[in-house]
Amino acid sequence: MNILVCVKQVPDTTEIRIDPETNRLIRDGVPSIVNPFDGYALEMAARIKDERDDVKIVVVSMGPEQAKEALKNCLAVGGDAAYLISGRKFGGSDTLATSYILSRGIAKIEETEGKFDAIFCGKQAIDGDTAQVGPELAEHLGLPQVTYGLTAEIVDDEIQITRETEDGQEILAMDFPCLVTATKPNFDPRLPKIKDKLAARKKEITVLSEDDLDCDFSLCGLGGSPTKVKKTFVPPVKQGGMKIEAETGEEAAQKLAELLDKDNVL
Repeated sequence: MNILVCVKQVPDTTEIRIDPETNRLIRDGVPSIVNPFDGYALEMAARIKDERDDVKIVVVSMGPEQAKEALKNCLAVGGDAAYLISGRKFGGSDTLATSYILSRGIAKIEETEGKFDAIFCGKQAIDGDTAQVGPELAEHLGLPQVTYGLTAEIVDDEIQITRETEDGQEILAMDFPCLVTATKPNFDPRLPKIKDKLAARKKEITVLSEDDLDCDFSLCGLGGSPTKVKKTFVPPVKQGGMKIEAETGEEAAQKLAELLDKDNVL
């Protein structure tokens, strides 16, 4: 069984600050991490691998050269091979362009690794929070999909996904090939062992550039992105409220009611 896990290297949002003058993100000195939801997707694949001897996990990321660090971390916790899609023509891509480029990258990777039975993605990236790339990728590839997956299990010739819903959980089944997006389960992803981290450092990461992919470049990068971010800013903190002085709770309530009635709130 071939499983592909899509991951993204993101800035650690707990360390991000906003420049008050420019309203831009200050990325200098901010550490990069594997997107946590992608970590859950990788753990979902690794748990299937724990139960079966025929599972191969391939990890792919799109980004600059430094994204290799995220891929190395994934290789240390269950990944067998890793690919980085990187090129100047891909820079500035929005979610639609990113999902298109990933779909073309996956087609290229399958020439070497074989067809993928399942593709796992995190439900969203913590630096964008759009939750769009996974479903868009499924559409580009023509695959059935289940979103907000908590766990995955192979039963006979199908995959069963325990899925988070607003009311609780539900179990859905799909035929292969398919795509699943993962959300946070009630357990943490495994941590790499020292020997696995050392072994991952020695593994080669294959880089796929613009020249390697059969892409329509009018659909890539900033020019091929239908959405544009015009401005990022921190909403101003509103100063408001009032203090009601009263001897008793009843008196305070009466004064509050009078103020609300005066402003036509009541």
